[in-house]
Amino acid sequence: MRRHFYISSSLDELEDVERELEGQGISTPHIHVLSLDDAAVAQHSHLHEVEAVLRTDVVHGTEVGALIGFFMAVSILLIAHLSGWAQGPTWIPFVFLSIVVLGFCTWEGGFFGIQIKNKRFSHFESELKAGKHLFFVDIEAEKETILGDVIRTHPQLVLAGEGPSVPHWFIRLQDRFKRFVKAMP
Repeated sequence: MRRHFYISSSLDELEDVERELEGQGISTPHIHVLSLDDAAVAQHSHLHEVEAVLRTDVVHGTEVGALIGFFMAVSILLIAHLSGWAQGPTWIPFVFLSIVVLGFCTWEGGFFGIQIKNKRFSHFESELKAGKHLFFVDIEAEKETILGDVIRTHPQLVLAGEGPSVPHWFIRLQDRFKRFVKAMP
């Protein structure tokens, strides 16, 4: 699956493109709009806006923090074992300390990540500041012709590049969750 990026100055056109793509069988979790003008995007109820948490690097920061915390927790347990401090039931404080250190590092990584803009969108910063909008579609290889056909009918969309997409299973999970929410009372 690949992610295709497009730049546009018209949210009305992006809303039309999204409707056409959904009409061709591409589900909403595949399609996103990123704009600095959140109020204007909110007025277009059919546009699927990028979630606020994904505009930041919180996910990556949390992963890095968890990785650092894991190595620190293992180091604590290793030092306790090799030094002989943890003989018998005295393992409990070291295990507890390891869990606390892992949790703290994970939290701290997320805290730092939420303060940084998502790196995947950083090279579109100048267009976004100029009042344009970023439209991107995560699409399977077999459906790229559908995307190409729809985009050809909208010449104001400017191709801004391609990149890696989120995993296919994640988008499928979003689809199922959305269907579940609609089906529940």
